[in-house]
Amino acid sequence: MSDTPFGFGLPPEEPDDGDEGKKKDQQSGGGQGPANPFGFGGLPGAGGFGAPGADNPFAAMFGSLNPNDLGAAFQQLGQMLSYEGGPVNWDMAKQIARQTVSQGTADGTKDASVGPAERTAVQEAVRLADLWLDDATSLPSGAGSAVAWSRAEWVEATLPAWKELVDPVAERVGNAMGDVLPEEMQAMAGPLIGMMRSMGGAMFGTQIGQAVGVLAGEVVGSTDIGLPLGPAGKAALLPLNVEAFGKDLGVAQDEVRLYLALREAAHQRLFTHVPWLRSHLFGAVDGYARGIKVDTAKLEDVVGQFDPQNPEQLQDALQQGMFQPEDTPEQKAALARLETALALVEGWVDAVVHAAAKPRLSSADALRETLRRRRASGGPAEQTFATLIGLELRPRRLRDASRLWASLTDARGVDGRDGLWAHPDMLPTASDLDDPDGFVHREQLDFSELDKMLGEAAQKPDLKKKDADADKDDKDDDTE
Repeated sequence: MSDTPFGFGLPPEEPDDGDEGKKKDQQSGGGQGPANPFGFGGLPGAGGFGAPGADNPFAAMFGSLNPNDLGAAFQQLGQMLSYEGGPVNWDMAKQIARQTVSQGTADGTKDASVGPAERTAVQEAVRLADLWLDDATSLPSGAGSAVAWSRAEWVEATLPAWKELVDPVAERVGNAMGDVLPEEMQAMAGPLIGMMRSMGGAMFGTQIGQAVGVLAGEVVGSTDIGLPLGPAGKAALLPLNVEAFGKDLGVAQDEVRLYLALREAAHQRLFTHVPWLRSHLFGAVDGYARGIKVDTAKLEDVVGQFDPQNPEQLQDALQQGMFQPEDTPEQKAALARLETALALVEGWVDAVVHAAAKPRLSSADALRETLRRRRASGGPAEQTFATLIGLELRPRRLRDASRLWASLTDARGVDGRDGLWAHPDMLPTASDLDDPDGFVHREQLDFSELDKMLGEAAQKPDLKKKDADADKDDKDDDTE
């Protein structure tokens, strides 16, 4: 059985490091290993997540299903089957995510409320990070506030963004589940279709909840995957995970916190002052989801053989390759647009943070390389995003983007580099990442004349109106 959600298969690609890359991928939970956050088997923790039968989402929801739990189990089952919302049961996703967080991570670390001292430390780190970034970028501060989150608070704060990311994918699946029967049979099979859609929403909710819950135990802020998952203008760090990240690095905890605050504050500047960027990224995800193709023949078989007393059958179908990305030019273009945009975001943050930290932190190089290795070995955030929409960020793209932004700084200065974020058409493309020197030294486009022409064109209707009014006044004078 595939461990990827909704039956997605990731785009085939060779590991960057050959056999060694495969070993690292297996160790970190990449591919279809047991640590895959979307898989139901082998997840850390007690009860249904790690117990036999964890491939069944009911085990995740109801634990071991001992007699004392049966009443609550059937009550939740009734709530699940009566769900009539969108393509994902987000109430269930939230519940599963919080349950996963409460179980703690594989190393036995439990979530804990953030104390006043930790909140103050995060606020001071973000404040200092913003001061340092003033010298490294022309974009002003984007962090209106700095917050320290527990893992549970991270789940609560990021669920709206996950909803925006996942719903387009799940919507395609939900529509297909209702369209596989002939129209004249749909009225007769209405209750069955409704039940299947409720079950589908529950399955998606369970998968997403597990993924978000596992991810909450690993992320250090609100922008780990290069997307603004938290509220706008709010820089966030998770003190418990920051401490775990810095463990065994041989770097002072204050420096680790400050370096991660630099990255969080840099992301906030970019997403706050490049207003089109968020919609550009989320729109690419939606464009990719529209290209998902559902194997209707296989789905028809599932509908014909569906047994309400065997609901896990539907999950098995969702995980056996029923839903695959279409290999169309539009699908490839959406994937390339998203991959390139995310690489440019992460590359810019990497370059800007390094410029700000290098003169001030003795550990800057070591921390930078640690984060790069984390990505190259398939960190949890990258794995979740990869399995979520079938996209895997390639580490070499991030390095290429970082080198390009650094070269642009040398050639055009900070203002010239950051000015490229003024419009998406001005940004480097995927081919430019292959030839960064060619882009850096290419003749810069001058938009001043175009802006002047557009301004003059906008004024022409007003001038014509003034001339017409003047002619009218002259005629009125002649009449008198």
